[in-house]
Amino acid sequence: MSKIKTGSKHPKKKRDRLKKTDRRQRILLELKLSPHVRISDLARNFDVSTETVRRDFDALAKDGLIARAHGGASAPVQGHYPSLDERTEARINERERIGSKAAESVREGETVLIDSGSTTLQMARALAFRETRCTVVTNSIPVAMTLGHGASEVILCPGKYLAAESALVGPDTLEFLSRINADKCVIGASGLADEGPSEPIHDVAAVKRAMLCRSAERQLLVDSNKFNRSSQFRFADLVNLDTIYVDSPPTENLKQALDAAKVEIIVAFPIEEKIGGLLP
Repeated sequence: MSKIKTGSKHPKKKRDRLKKTDRRQRILLELKLSPHVRISDLARNFDVSTETVRRDFDALAKDGLIARAHGGASAPVQGHYPSLDERTEARINERERIGSKAAESVREGETVLIDSGSTTLQMARALAFRETRCTVVTNSIPVAMTLGHGASEVILCPGKYLAAESALVGPDTLEFLSRINADKCVIGASGLADEGPSEPIHDVAAVKRAMLCRSAERQLLVDSNKFNRSSQFRFADLVNLDTIYVDSPPTENLKQALDAAKVEIIVAFPIEEKIGGLLP
């Protein structure tokens, strides 16, 4: 009697799973083709758990790139990305620590590029308090207003006004920055992953990229809530950074990537930790 064989001689090859950043780009692409996507459908298509897709949705929603809905997500309403004013109210203690620590690095007589953002605004406030005599070139109206009545000489970039960021962006801004030679730049990011820092708005990312290109020393200010998060537009590789200022140490995988890129990590610990003897 012959044996009955079950199954195929050539089992179907298991698909390679998409990386996190690729998966999230696919989600955004799906939303361009359809007004709504479901968690269960994406989990099946990506061959991942529904919980993994939920985490993707949470990260994309936090960047304002999607709007969460029951069982899925839809494209965000225009202007859904949180404005500078909205972000300024979040994690203020952490950003104040980062900004204050970064301000200590600015030396008298330096030319400093400062981009728009909630954490860089805290750095500008700390710089004004320190009364450091330097030249600041910025595309941020709040940064210019913060430093304009103090010891700093302030130069505001020209450009198209982006209301959500209270900033100037666009071709005129980039052309102006291309003629600047700065001692350092101080920029923020909406996400920092091992691929590099990123932003959800193209024009904002372009300004950060230009500032990095025109500076001898390149600093990134980012709070720990942005670790291992990626937005749509990556504006630099980690090797394009010299120093990052953070409120707590990066996760192990991110720290390894930063170490490999030879990026100095400066942690702005809370004052109580310093007083308590937890720091050398």
